[in-house]
Amino acid sequence: MQNNDLVIGNVAIPRGKEVKIQLELPKLYNTPTHLPIRVIRGRKTGPTVFISAAIHGDELNGIEIIRRLRKLDILKKLHGTIIFAPIVNVYGVMTLSRYLPDRRDLNRSFPGSIKGSIASRIAKIFFDEIVSKCDLGIDLHTGSIHKSNLPQIRTNMDNEYTLKLARAFEAPVILHSELRDGSLRAEAQEMGTPILLYEAGEALRFDETCIRIGVKGIINVLRENGMLPKVIRKTTKTPITSRVSKWIRANESGMVRTIKALGDTVKENEVIAYIDEPLDDNSFEILSPFDGIIIGKSQIPLVQEGDAIFHIAKFRNLNVAEDKIEYFNEDAIKQSEFYELNNEEIIE
Repeated sequence: MQNNDLVIGNVAIPRGKEVKIQLELPKLYNTPTHLPIRVIRGRKTGPTVFISAAIHGDELNGIEIIRRLRKLDILKKLHGTIIFAPIVNVYGVMTLSRYLPDRRDLNRSFPGSIKGSIASRIAKIFFDEIVSKCDLGIDLHTGSIHKSNLPQIRTNMDNEYTLKLARAFEAPVILHSELRDGSLRAEAQEMGTPILLYEAGEALRFDETCIRIGVKGIINVLRENGMLPKVIRKTTKTPITSRVSKWIRANESGMVRTIKALGDTVKENEVIAYIDEPLDDNSFEILSPFDGIIIGKSQIPLVQEGDAIFHIAKFRNLNVAEDKIEYFNEDAIKQSEFYELNNEEIIE
């Protein structure tokens, strides 16, 4: 979007300005509720990108990622516009719930309707006021309750543009992800606005490593997209890419004794966990269905038959996978260029 006029919620936002906006949402038992938006417009023209978090109200990492992003001095060099929406599901955050008060999933309610359910109405407001005015979106998520995700970008790997941006993000894993009806990503893509989905960490928890990878990854994407100056970099990180993944489910009920951790590589038919009967001596093996890397894992030891326990992305060359995943540890992130974001050598 190259025009000079950006209007959100009847507020005109000129170039070179940072504006806070409160979009009015449906009232909750007659209590006024608003969607908080922060818009940063550079003085120079460029793409318009939205960065959203907490579409599921219990997914909190993205809120902190956006808070840290807003404080970076590098954004003073912005070409184009960033629209920050740190808490899309305001109602869910207030109740520490993934869902809305009507128990609907906001991320299955797009593009929404102003005459529909509360979920549909919120989706309509967010889609019309924010998504429809953008050239690109970055949507921040975590695993669901009691499940943790290895930092990963989910996108359409057949789209050269989004695959290029996904690689620039430098999360440990890029996962090809099919579109789901009613999701923000599906409806935005149909309209012509591609979205990168960043999955990292666990619901209702802050994960420092996931947050740092997210902040640096978004800056990388903005640079790759021509919105921030390029920098001289000594090294770049190459993510693992996978087109196939599978959730491994419990074949019995009991208590899980895990052998493999998040980020570990696994071989086909390798034992990755045991399910033990708490009142008996029986123990049941859980095997990996193929060579790959664990990108999602249940964090609660109690399981019922059929519960999802491990999410494994298929990857044939495990030696390469181990080399690429090596940087995914807290010490590596602490020593990374994250802390020099405001002091990097800019390529003018």
